[in-house]
Amino acid sequence: MLEQRIQQHFIDAADLQFQAAQALAAPIAAAVQAIVACITGGGKVLACGLGASAAVAQQFAALCVAGFERERPELAALALGADASLLSAESTFAAQPPAAFARQVRALGQMGDVLLMLSVAGDEPALLEALEAAHERELMVLLLTGRSGGTLAQRLRETDVLVAVPHDRPARVREVHTLVLHCLCDGIDAQLLGEEE
Repeated sequence: MLEQRIQQHFIDAADLQFQAAQALAAPIAAAVQAIVACITGGGKVLACGLGASAAVAQQFAALCVAGFERERPELAALALGADASLLSAESTFAAQPPAAFARQVRALGQMGDVLLMLSVAGDEPALLEALEAAHERELMVLLLTGRSGGTLAQRLRETDVLVAVPHDRPARVREVHTLVLHCLCDGIDAQLLGEEE
């Protein structure tokens, strides 16, 4: 019984990836182009997410800086963090819920930069505030979400990019988010370095 349950995870993940491939190819390609334009224009990518999505954002930033599958110069990318010192400093001055991501976007983001956001549901207040801060600072937003995209997707601008995984189960959505980030890294390398033989 347990082995069948495990096998079903693999089957469900493979089915979703197959179904999503065609639907997500165009927005992923648009995201690659946005990141390449940002990087070649002297900008940087800021990445953020909460919970498990925070770890994926860190992974993406690390792959940009350290390299994906080919040797290449470092790309300017940074995962935003809701660290304890920032959260406690903020709670001293404000009665509002912590807005650590929004503050970091305002402090670090410049026109021409890109904010990559990861969220399964798309309704987290901290990410909504970060989105607003990104728009204030004239950053392009790349949003990876689950099926509906929630409130975050509704607040995107025409120039932003939405990659909405057509599923509601968090585990499946996060699996595809990781694959999407690998596609982004590979696409960026292909655009900057050319196709591999």
